[in-house]
Amino acid sequence: MLDLLCIGHASFDITMATAAHPGPDEKLFADSMMLSGGGPAANAAVCVRRLGGKAGFCGYLGNDLFGDLHIRELENEGVDCSLLVRGSGPSPVSQILAKPDGTRSLVNFKGNAPWLAANAVSIPTPPKVILFDGHEPLLSVHLCHWAAEQGIPTVLDAGSLHRGTEELAGMVDYLVASEKFARQWCDTVDMTRALDELAAISENVIITLGERGLIWARERGRGMLPAFKVEAIDSTGAGDGFHGAFAYGLSLDMAWEELLRYASAVGALTCTRLGARPALPEAIDVMRFTGGVRNG
Repeated sequence: MLDLLCIGHASFDITMATAAHPGPDEKLFADSMMLSGGGPAANAAVCVRRLGGKAGFCGYLGNDLFGDLHIRELENEGVDCSLLVRGSGPSPVSQILAKPDGTRSLVNFKGNAPWLAANAVSIPTPPKVILFDGHEPLLSVHLCHWAAEQGIPTVLDAGSLHRGTEELAGMVDYLVASEKFARQWCDTVDMTRALDELAAISENVIITLGERGLIWARERGRGMLPAFKVEAIDSTGAGDGFHGAFAYGLSLDMAWEELLRYASAVGALTCTRLGARPALPEAIDVMRFTGGVRNG
């Protein structure tokens, strides 16, 4: 049985570290470059494997060079790819510019590959937890209903507001939203107000605030958690790491405060290296960083 099944987006990341963001008609030289697979759901699956859990990825990759490279990388990480669908459309590719202050800019190419159909896959063995990133809305909504019938906890990585995250936000058991999503959904920069509004549609809500930590609301109360202090190199993938660790922690029945601290530690550590997937930490890294947070 899988601890976590991650459903959604897989892309191939081309990450370059630059001294600044290029201006109009400006040419810059990168200080370093990293090539690896990426995408929120795919990265979350890799994150869980490195933390010691069993994870699978369900999504789309094209029958092309980037697709071949990506599936090979996922399999080498130990991710179950039996529910991965391949087709004639291109594999998504992301170009990422990482700046010295840890911020990044990203351009994603998806091409004309269609969304996977609601009945594109059938899950033979129910996983302990399912994580959605919303990028396969037809399939995800169908499987979210199925998970509810099976009693499987569901988590949404709500990075930004689009069709998938909009439809899933009120359906999942755990809505884990970025500040960007909260602003878009609630049309406000007041995160306390946004938390109120999101708590009205989901029983368990977390809004991640980057270096300012996070705030949360659930039936038993509300609270906040400061961010771990790290020297940020590249924030790409920090959210993927947080979501993967959070969903994995649910499969381990972690207590709420321990769960939030665990996920926050993984997200923080991901910021300390260039690239998203290459920076995802191992279980021992998290243990050393936190001084003893439980792991798998």
